[in-house]
Amino acid sequence: MATFRARDRSSAVLQSSRSEVWTALTDPDLIARLTPYVTSIEADGDRWTWRMGTIPVLGISVAPKFTEVMELHPEERIVFTHDAEQPDEMTAVTGTYDLADHGDGGTEVSIDLEIAATLPLPGLARIAVERVMAGVVKHMGAVFSRNLLKHLGEA
Repeated sequence: MATFRARDRSSAVLQSSRSEVWTALTDPDLIARLTPYVTSIEADGDRWTWRMGTIPVLGISVAPKFTEVMELHPEERIVFTHDAEQPDEMTAVTGTYDLADHGDGGTEVSIDLEIAATLPLPGLARIAVERVMAGVVKHMGAVFSRNLLKHLGEA
């Protein structure tokens, strides 16, 4: 068993208001519908449990489940950290969404997140596994962005 990581940092300027973007980013059901591989997100107060479909990684298949503590700073920032009360979960995500006004009513959205997955693979497979993880994360981000723009009426 080894822990593998992938990180995503990106930003975009949306035409939608900060309020509209905030409403979308804090709706767990909507986020699940907009994000590929995510099958559901159950919110229980500040804890969101994410469930994903099966993802193949170097001959094994994983179906991640992870619980995040969501710290919401209204219309400004979302901070998420793995729930320390869930040490048996093999996947964890930490990161932030930052929202800022841009131009005449638009919103700049920045994301910085890191996924850590403990898999039944040797550490020697790190380069290959992390390359696959990075590709999956990039795909998820691109499709999520496209779906979010469509949801906001910008596509």
